[in-house]
Amino acid sequence: MERPGSGEGSDTSGPDQQLAVTMGFTGFGKKARTFDLEAMFEQTRRTAVERSRKILEAREKEEEMNREKELRQNEDIEPTPSGSNVVRDCLKSSSRDTSSSESEQSSDSSSDELIGPPLPLKMMEKPSNCMEEDILGPLPPPLSEEEEEEEEEEDDDDDLEEEENPVHKIPDSHEITLKHGTKTVSALGLDPSGARLVTGGYDYDVKFWDFAGMDASFKAFRSLQPCECHQIKSLQYSNTGDMILVVSGSSQAKVIDRDGFEVMECIKGDQYIVDMANTKGHTAMLHTGSWHPKVKGEFVTCSNDATVRTWEVDNPKKQKSVFKPRTMQGKKVIPTTCTYSRDGNLIAAACQNGSIQIWDRNLTVHPKFHYKQAHEPGTDTSSVTFSYDGNVLASRGGDDTLKLWDIRQFNKPVFSASGLPTMFPMTDCCFSPDDKLLVTGTSVQRGCGSGKLVFFERRTFQKVYEIDITDASVVRCLWHPKLNQIMVGTGNGLAKVYYDPNKSQRGAKLCVVKTQRKAKQAETLTQDYIITPHALPMFREPRQRSTRKQLEKDRLDPLKSHKPEPPVAGPGRGGRVGTHGGTLSSYIVKNIALDKTDDSNPREAILRHAKAAEDNPYWVSPAYSKTQPKTMFAQVESDDEEAKNEPEWKKRKI
Repeated sequence: MERPGSGEGSDTSGPDQQLAVTMGFTGFGKKARTFDLEAMFEQTRRTAVERSRKILEAREKEEEMNREKELRQNEDIEPTPSGSNVVRDCLKSSSRDTSSSESEQSSDSSSDELIGPPLPLKMMEKPSNCMEEDILGPLPPPLSEEEEEEEEEEDDDDDLEEEENPVHKIPDSHEITLKHGTKTVSALGLDPSGARLVTGGYDYDVKFWDFAGMDASFKAFRSLQPCECHQIKSLQYSNTGDMILVVSGSSQAKVIDRDGFEVMECIKGDQYIVDMANTKGHTAMLHTGSWHPKVKGEFVTCSNDATVRTWEVDNPKKQKSVFKPRTMQGKKVIPTTCTYSRDGNLIAAACQNGSIQIWDRNLTVHPKFHYKQAHEPGTDTSSVTFSYDGNVLASRGGDDTLKLWDIRQFNKPVFSASGLPTMFPMTDCCFSPDDKLLVTGTSVQRGCGSGKLVFFERRTFQKVYEIDITDASVVRCLWHPKLNQIMVGTGNGLAKVYYDPNKSQRGAKLCVVKTQRKAKQAETLTQDYIITPHALPMFREPRQRSTRKQLEKDRLDPLKSHKPEPPVAGPGRGGRVGTHGGTLSSYIVKNIALDKTDDSNPREAILRHAKAAEDNPYWVSPAYSKTQPKTMFAQVESDDEEAKNEPEWKKRKI
């Protein structure tokens, strides 16, 4: 490889003679050497094919020679030259062919002005987009076949470990906290796209959070009380995301749209009718509700009137169907929670007597599955939920347990976990998006530890992970499949969102990157615009186009934008009077503080001015000077004089 500016290129004659003298080297304007990667790949492939073909031929010849040798030894015939020599000759010939092909390649490359030795075979086998990148430093040596196999096995093992260990998929590296209020967050709802979160609590409020429109201040864009003074127990977006089912402590469920406006309200039933199937709606407090996963506008609710009812949004005046849970003896029992299966064909409800009953959606008479002692009687089962594959049902009991049931064999629980305290009638559980984990929350007394989010592996039901949420109970949990983010509602009025920047999508990642907006200037500083359409033009005020423009205009006005002078502390300066004595009020305050107490007799103080007032009357006396009688003041006698003037009968009595 020739150095620029040496040999033939050192000639300084030509159009660039002055530039060559200035820069110290020549060769300006020559074509840069290029590498034809496709030709190199094709040549390498041909060489590899030819080499493998010759090696195979050599192996075949060696086997033939070995067979002939064995035959000749058996016949006591002098053997021919060994096959190893043949193989060696073949390998030599193949090496000669390879060297010749390399020489041809080098000659071709020299004709194409290629620089440097040919690339290794491993680098040649990589795709062209990798070769286009700049490689810094020396090239790594090619790996042997054993090393390649070991690396592939290690990569496969790592991939299998990541796939087999579902804990790695939990998005808990980052979190944000949404301040709902001061009371328990008892309901959480996230729309199917993951754009909006809605929270409800014991403070009767329902708040809307928009991840795309929210900044780092994490403030809700809307707050309302759809059910007046009833605690919110359940919130859920419809499968289309345009409606929200609101279940409160009243007997009437409501449906609102995405912006909080009421769409429908279920009718209240007649509480004096004995058979609850004959009334048009619920007659007692609601517990929870759920949307149908397939049919638009259909939802189910359960109530203290011992019924589970399905409704349609288009017909709020009467329920669609009524399911009546019963004990094994046929008595009424109150359902505490209900839900649809993933395909919408089954309706499951857990009751106060500890049973779990599952109906066919179209058959309301008898339950399809009935397990009478799923949880302890008298405890409120707070949640039942189906897995994404639809074969498994999870129940969160008020007896501090979490159980897993197989719908295909609904005669006993598949797994059960205990020691999970709960103190809320809406503590729920949910499955992970890949159906490998089951999540629930735990409750704690105030000041007695922190509430936790506990993760169980579905296959073995072992507790594989837990997260300390806050120093209050964990009531609600929600794992969104699209966002891969976990929403948690707590007992101290917080809603937390857990996410991982690498594993999660959108959601909380949209608002954490936005800086908090600065507060706008108070628009009340501008003068109010008075509209007088019938006033004369000379008295009509100019129309105020924009408050912002008016503020900018006032800012440029030296009189309106003049900052008031601060009060002077101490003596006056710059032509300004000091604070003391500068104004009438300050003078009065200063003199009021003086001590002017008079310890003399008030009567004497008044009479002290009597002579001056008599000699020189000013206010009232001049008006009555002719008719006013002469003023005479009584003389005060001392105690001794009073005793002398007392009559004799008083003295004798004493």
